[in-house]
Amino acid sequence: MFKTYETELAGRKLTIETGKIAELANGSVVVRYGDTVVMVNVTAAKEPKEGVDFFPLSVDYEEKLYAVGKIPGSFMKREGKPADKAILTSRAIDRPLRPLFPKDFRNDVCVVATVLSVEQDNSPEVCAMIGASAALSISDIPFGGPTAAVNVGYVNDEIIINPTVEQREKSRLTLTVAGTQEKITMIEAGADEIPNDTMLEAIKKAHIEIKKICDFITEIKNDIGKPKFEYQSFATDPEVYAEVEANFKDRMYQDVQAVDKEIRDANIEKITEDITNYYIEKYGEEVAEEKKQAIADSVHDLEKKCVREMIFVEHKRPDGRKLDEIRPLSCEVGILPRVHGSALFTRGQTQVMSVATLGMKSEEQMLDGVDEETSKRYIHHYNFPSYSVGEARPSRGPGRREIGHGALAEKALVPVLPSEEEFPYTIRVVSEVLSSNGSTSQASICGSTLALMDAGVPIKKPVAGISTGLVTSKDNPNDYIMLTDIQGIEDFFGDMDFKVGGTKDGITAIQVDIKIDGLTYDIIKEAFERTKVARDYILDNIMAPVIDKPRADISKYAPRILTLNIPVDKIKDVIGPGGKMINKIIDATGVKIDIEEDGRVCIYSVEGQDGPKALKMIEEITREIEPGKIYDGKVSRIVSFGAFVDLGAGKEGLLHISKISSKRVEKVEDVLAIGDEVTVKVTDIDNQGRINLSMKDLEVHEEE
Repeated sequence: MFKTYETELAGRKLTIETGKIAELANGSVVVRYGDTVVMVNVTAAKEPKEGVDFFPLSVDYEEKLYAVGKIPGSFMKREGKPADKAILTSRAIDRPLRPLFPKDFRNDVCVVATVLSVEQDNSPEVCAMIGASAALSISDIPFGGPTAAVNVGYVNDEIIINPTVEQREKSRLTLTVAGTQEKITMIEAGADEIPNDTMLEAIKKAHIEIKKICDFITEIKNDIGKPKFEYQSFATDPEVYAEVEANFKDRMYQDVQAVDKEIRDANIEKITEDITNYYIEKYGEEVAEEKKQAIADSVHDLEKKCVREMIFVEHKRPDGRKLDEIRPLSCEVGILPRVHGSALFTRGQTQVMSVATLGMKSEEQMLDGVDEETSKRYIHHYNFPSYSVGEARPSRGPGRREIGHGALAEKALVPVLPSEEEFPYTIRVVSEVLSSNGSTSQASICGSTLALMDAGVPIKKPVAGISTGLVTSKDNPNDYIMLTDIQGIEDFFGDMDFKVGGTKDGITAIQVDIKIDGLTYDIIKEAFERTKVARDYILDNIMAPVIDKPRADISKYAPRILTLNIPVDKIKDVIGPGGKMINKIIDATGVKIDIEEDGRVCIYSVEGQDGPKALKMIEEITREIEPGKIYDGKVSRIVSFGAFVDLGAGKEGLLHISKISSKRVEKVEDVLAIGDEVTVKVTDIDNQGRINLSMKDLEVHEEE
């Protein structure tokens, strides 16, 4: 039965419709926010997925270009693989939902959010996040929501919920917050050095609106929600776990306390093998085989329990660090000889190499999506090869995780980059993860900062990144231990990965992953404080001694840029028919040239004299010839009564024989030859545009 529900969000009507379309889905809604329309459909498999030890949730955010009246630009003229922005939105939808499913649930669940119409003032991403929660809540799929989400801006020192396009252009903050009625479940932010207190206040104001939307979805669920279906539980066998714990806990407690990840992994492999052999000896091979999965689950749960107890009860970490202690740090710059900028940043067993490249304005990344952004001049790519974790897997290109981590590091650096007017380059940084044991995204922030400074990019301030983790009490979620600079095992068995990038003066990027039902304001506040202290330490004591400011000049292998502005009506003269003129300049000098619609010209050259030569050629093409001005030219033709001089810009003037010299000239050829370079003065331009020149006037001037 078709039903419509209405509420208000940030002063605008929000509508959720259901019961009209996609009736075979477990849950389906259409969210309307102004003229933005997003359809969300959720489905679940009837049976659990075989052979998986995790919850198989997939989230797809599909941008249909018809939503903004565009035809896809690809050869196929249809949407291809999702753009990075769509993948990042899929991740943002996933993160607050995943912890709210039952821990022992193994059925495939698919969430598909399809963008049908976009009004730029009203975010389709927020509609998708709200729609996913609503569709799951009214479905028969086991789900512990609802959740809701809003965007937050910061304009003229005022916190704005779901800012419009005009407000977003002025905003110092791009923040997405998701939460339940009680807690915050997801934070994603890019910010222009926002202080901790302001960021926390923005999150709190977002939560006020989130609670209202959660109430709204709960009302819909109470009205039309389906009973949740029964599912096969994949909880660990309590009898097997009890036996494993009773016989192997003390050993496990010792085995997880290895500083080196490889040694710890080897310890876990050996104890798993020994537990299996214990079962074979005690119960026989048939029972051991039957209990194989239960044994693996029990080993995992026991390892998790030992790590969490060690941290929570003893305030002791697996590698022996204090709760707020950062792993050993080091960094280097200029490690690669011919690239434009490079750096190596190491934190414990995490190591990232970042490489910066400077390119032409025309090499900006072009974007094809449903929002208004069409290109970007700063690009950060993050690669996570299998060798970084000691595995043997062929590379299949960047996955969602790599795209998400690359975007986080990109956000962190954008606020400190020079403007295009100051530094008219396209900038690409690639972070190669060489070794991974936690916080590679934050290492890539540090490495990218170093590489940019090594490349001579005049960034305003250095940026560093760090993450904090969390272990909460099983009985009281308000009783918790926070960890600074978490390594892989603490992330894997902990409850939170709270990543923050920023300068000494404020936050520039946030990404939060959690495994529990949410975070309190106190946890968020402490995470901000912890990461601020750690960032300052890294910036002052690790990065600054190696390089504390951008190099005075860019690499000799990077293109040099000269810029000038020409009249818009002269652009066609510089380009020439079919590009003939600009190609002539490029062939003669070896430079690369970008010309903007407003007449701004950028000349890129590697050799020192090529740029100035090209600049002079363009100036000659575009200059206006004026009476009384002096110009350099070249003799192009000789006639009986004088010589014609090429002044550039397709302009030619007549140098009459009587104007060549103050001395009598019998024949032009006695003084001039074709190809001679001469300096002339424009005496006048007649009604027909003919230009008359003089060399004699300059002689008189010199004698005086």
